[in-house]
Amino acid sequence: MDKPAQKTAAGAEEALLTADDVRAAAQRISGKVVRTPTMHSTTLSAITGAQIWLKFENLQFTAAYKERGALNALLLLSDEQRERGVIAASAGNHAQGLSYHGTRLGVPVTIVMPRTTPMVKVMQTESVGGKVVLEGESFDEAYTHARRLEADLGLTFIHPFDDPHVAAGQGTVALEMLEDVPQLDCLVLPIGGGGLASGMGTVARDINPDIGLVGVEAQLYPSMYNLLKGTSLPIGGDTLAEGIAVFSPGTFTSKVLRGLLDDFLLVSEARIEGALALLLQIEKTLVEGAGATGLAAVMDNRELFAGRNVGIVLSGGNIDTRLLANVLLRDLARSGRLARLKIGLQDRAGALFKVSKVFHEHNVNIIEVWHQRIFTHLPAKGLVTEIECEARDKEQLASLVAALRREGYEVKQVETD
Repeated sequence: MDKPAQKTAAGAEEALLTADDVRAAAQRISGKVVRTPTMHSTTLSAITGAQIWLKFENLQFTAAYKERGALNALLLLSDEQRERGVIAASAGNHAQGLSYHGTRLGVPVTIVMPRTTPMVKVMQTESVGGKVVLEGESFDEAYTHARRLEADLGLTFIHPFDDPHVAAGQGTVALEMLEDVPQLDCLVLPIGGGGLASGMGTVARDINPDIGLVGVEAQLYPSMYNLLKGTSLPIGGDTLAEGIAVFSPGTFTSKVLRGLLDDFLLVSEARIEGALALLLQIEKTLVEGAGATGLAAVMDNRELFAGRNVGIVLSGGNIDTRLLANVLLRDLARSGRLARLKIGLQDRAGALFKVSKVFHEHNVNIIEVWHQRIFTHLPAKGLVTEIECEARDKEQLASLVAALRREGYEVKQVETD
């Protein structure tokens, strides 16, 4: 999760970003990153009422768009800076993108991560050539240490987002999208620190002054939203969209976005989970939480996008497999295909058999069964049985519950939210 301290990249306040910067970055990185496809989704278009075009940045080598900005910044270094090496503070996709391309170019890369960083992220960064330094208990502490090493060792700091060279590289995503699909009239831009949205918005508005630019943040981390809207919504929590979970947005990027965005939306965790599951189910593509926020915003605000040609960036595909499993199972529960029912029974022979007959009659599959005799409000001769089951949809599940209640059973469904 890239969450910068209050200090921003040196000179960020005075930096400017132009469409020509993005076009120059595109020429610079051409052939060195994957030119990912922009594809129309017939099914998602039917579901949302908009014409949905997806940009598959999860197909980059490190599975995220961050490679673009990191590479552009590396290619703009002087020979002396390349020889000395670069440094960054990141526990996310920026670390891998910078390490991969730095190693490929022969530039030493040091990444400072908090000591609390999951070991899998450390190993992924090291596997593509980065030298990882673990320091501090928080990202802010790691960031401060990286800045100290920058000065002590004469390294060049490359910020995850608050840097015009990085933002210009990220903007090449929109350049490719509009080359492939000129009829796009709206782009939905995931926003954390703002590098991707700044670069994409700058070049998109230059190509088509009338294009709609809609920013999206996770509801738990409305940092840029607060800054641009003048609100003071709380920031923090365990979000699935950790790639855009930023406490303090960029100084440079916020100035760029203030004059670009037409609208700014926040999306809930449940909606992000649902969009992630939908992309896997329909498009057979895996995205991380941040990569699902664009679709989540469209799903949650269909009237805003109805009838428009909407471009959505699938910004990354790095997600922990155990977390992915949880998301998919929770989505099945929300859709009514998976449920856990608490049913009061008499503690006697044949009681479970009678209940299971009702499940059989409604063609609902029983997955697991638990008995609870102690922690229950029922009499001593009673028990609570929890049955995890699989149904076709909510309607089939509701029919089962109604049948159980007609048989005299006390039934309660365990909710996921």
